[in-house]
Amino acid sequence: MLAIQHLHIEFGARVIFSNLSFAVLPKERIAFAGHNGAGKSTLMKCIAGMLTPNSGTIAKPKYCDVGYLPQEGIHIKGISLWDEVEAAFAETRDLKINIDQLSEKLHDLDPRSAPYSDLLHDIGELELKLEAANPGTIKPKMESVLTGLGFKRTDFTRDCGEFSGGWQMRIALAKLLLQQPQVLLLDEPTNHLDIDSQKWMESYLVNYPGAILIISHDLALLDMLTTRTIAFHHGRAEEYAGNYSFYTKESALRKEILIKQYKAQQREIKQAQDFIDRFRSKATKAKQVQSRIKQLEKVKIIEIEQDDAVMSFRFPDPPASGHSIATLENACKAYGNIDIFDDFNLEITRGERIAIVGPNGAGKSTFCRLITGQEAPDSGSHQFGHKAAASFFSQNHADELDPDITVLECAEQSASRKNAPLARNLLGCFLFRGDDVFKKVGVLSGGERSRVALVCMLLRPANFLILDEPTNHLDIQSQEVLQNALRDYPGSYLIVSHNRSFLDPIVDKTLEFRQGQPPRMFAGNITYYIEKLEQEKNAAKAAAKSNSNANSNASTQPPTTQAGGNRKEQRKIEAARRQHRTKVLKPLQVELEELEGHIAEYESAQTTLTGHMSDPSTAGDADKMQQASSAYKTIAEKLESAISRWGEVSDAIEKAEAEL
Repeated sequence: MLAIQHLHIEFGARVIFSNLSFAVLPKERIAFAGHNGAGKSTLMKCIAGMLTPNSGTIAKPKYCDVGYLPQEGIHIKGISLWDEVEAAFAETRDLKINIDQLSEKLHDLDPRSAPYSDLLHDIGELELKLEAANPGTIKPKMESVLTGLGFKRTDFTRDCGEFSGGWQMRIALAKLLLQQPQVLLLDEPTNHLDIDSQKWMESYLVNYPGAILIISHDLALLDMLTTRTIAFHHGRAEEYAGNYSFYTKESALRKEILIKQYKAQQREIKQAQDFIDRFRSKATKAKQVQSRIKQLEKVKIIEIEQDDAVMSFRFPDPPASGHSIATLENACKAYGNIDIFDDFNLEITRGERIAIVGPNGAGKSTFCRLITGQEAPDSGSHQFGHKAAASFFSQNHADELDPDITVLECAEQSASRKNAPLARNLLGCFLFRGDDVFKKVGVLSGGERSRVALVCMLLRPANFLILDEPTNHLDIQSQEVLQNALRDYPGSYLIVSHNRSFLDPIVDKTLEFRQGQPPRMFAGNITYYIEKLEQEKNAAKAAAKSNSNANSNASTQPPTTQAGGNRKEQRKIEAARRQHRTKVLKPLQVELEELEGHIAEYESAQTTLTGHMSDPSTAGDADKMQQASSAYKTIAEKLESAISRWGEVSDAIEKAEAEL
C-alpha cells in the first residue's frame, strides 16, 4: 500500500532520518515510537505530502488515499458542524449534482443525435459510481461518528467557530474518519477526547477498513490497537512485530544481546592486539602479526549507542498541613442559564489522590478554579485547611509566561531559593536539554510553553497540587518521570486527565462530572471507574426491563389476594406479558422485514439496470438509455429512503426490547 524508500530528511545540520525504508501493508496498525523530537510527526507530514524529504521516495498506488490528523492547529469557522463534516462526502455530493445537471441538459438535445447518446453514456457512468458510494448510508454514518465523538444533536447546526480548540480537533477527526482514507495518519488523536469518546474511537479504529499509522502517548490505546511498532532513535528506525509493551521488552532484550556481543568482540580485539604488541618485534612471528593486523582492520566494530539519559525528579518536601486541605460547602456555580454545580459539597483531605474525569464542558476546569480559590462560587463557600499550600497548573498558564526571558530564567524565578538548583534538572526531565534552556520563551511552540509552565508549577513548594491535563505535551519518558514523582509525593493532588495508563498507578479515587448531574466520587482508579460504569449500565437495563414487565402486568392483570398467586394465575401473567411484548414489537418487526425485502428488491433492480445500461444495444439507443437512467434515479431515491427508515425502525426495536 505504501513504500517508504531510502528517505533522508534534515533540518540544517541536524539529520532526522537517513536511508529510512519500510512498507505499510493493507489494514496494518503501526505505532511510531520514540522521544519528542525523534521525527515521528515529521515523517507523518512527509507521508501526508505536507513536507518534501531531502531525498528518497514515498510510493503509493493511485487508488490509495492518505488522510492526516495533526496534533493541533485546526481552526474552522463560517460553516455549520453538519455541513463541514458532510464535506467528507463531497465526491458523492458532486456526483449527484453532476447527474442532475447533465439530466437537465438532455431536454435541450435531440434524442436521435450523437451528443444526446454521449450524454446518456456519461450519466450512466456517473450513476454507477454513485451506486458504489451508497449515498443512503451517509446520514446515519455522520450521526454515529459525531455522537460517538461527544457532539450533541443540537450541536449539528452550530457554527464551527463556536467550538473550542479541542472540539475543533474532534470536528477534523470526525471528517477524517468519515472520509475513510486507505491510510489513516493520527498524531496524538486522544489528546482532546474524554474517556467516553476514547472508548468509542478505540472501537471504531479496531474495525477501521484501512491501514492506521499512529503517534500516541496513550499506552493503553497503543497496546490495544497496534500490531507493529517502528521506533525512531538517533536517525534510525527499528521495527518490532508487536504493540508498545512488546516493543519495550524486545528493545531491552536486543540491547542486552548487543552489549554481550560488544563485550565478546572487545575481548577478541584485545587478545589480538596483545598478540601484536607482544610479538611485533620478533621476526619469527612477523607473518602471524601481519595476519592479525589485517584481521583487525576488517572487523566491523559493534557500536553501543548511549541511551537518552533517564532523569528523575523528586518534589521538594511540601510544608506540613492539617488533615483538611480544602473544602467546598453548598457551592453553586452557573454561567448564564447553565448550572455547573448546585449545592456541591466536597472535602479534600491530606494525602488524597484524585483523578477528575468527565466530558468536556461538564465543569472539571471550573471545579479546579473553585477548589484552588481562583474563582468564588455564586453561593456557598470555599475554605482552605490549616497551612494548606496549593499549586495549580492549567493550560492557560502557558500564555502568562514572560516571552522576553529564557526558559531557565523563567523556571528559576518560579522556584524558591531552596529549589532553584533543581530547575535545570527538572527542565531536562521535560525535554529541555542542553542549549534549549537558553531559548527565549517567546520563540517556543504552544506545547513547549505548556511544559515550561508545568515545570514552574512543580518547583513551587506546595502540599496540594492541581494538574489540568499535565500529560498532553509530554512524551512517554517525561510522563514516567512525572508519574514516578507523583507516586512518591506525600501531599494531596487532583489530576484532570483521560490518560488511563498514566493515572491508574497513582490515583485511588475518581471524581466524575457530567452535565445535568451532581458530581460523583468513585473509590478507585480509572479502571475501577470504567468497570463501575459498565455495571451501572447493565443494572439500568435490567431495571428498565423489570419495571416495564411490572407495569405491563399491572395494566393487564386484576389484583390478586394471594402473594404471588397460584400457578394458573402465574401462567396468565406470563401470557399477558408475552401478548404485550408481541403487541409492541410485532408491527415494528413486520415493518423491518418488509423494508429489508424492499431494500433487496431495489438493490437487485439497480444491478439489473446497471447491466442494462452497460449493454451496447441500450447505450446505442438514446430513448432506451434515457428510460433506464430515469428508472435508475427513481430506484436510487427509493433505496435511500428505505435504508434511512430501516435505521429508524431498528433503533425503535432495540429500545423496545431493552424496555420489555
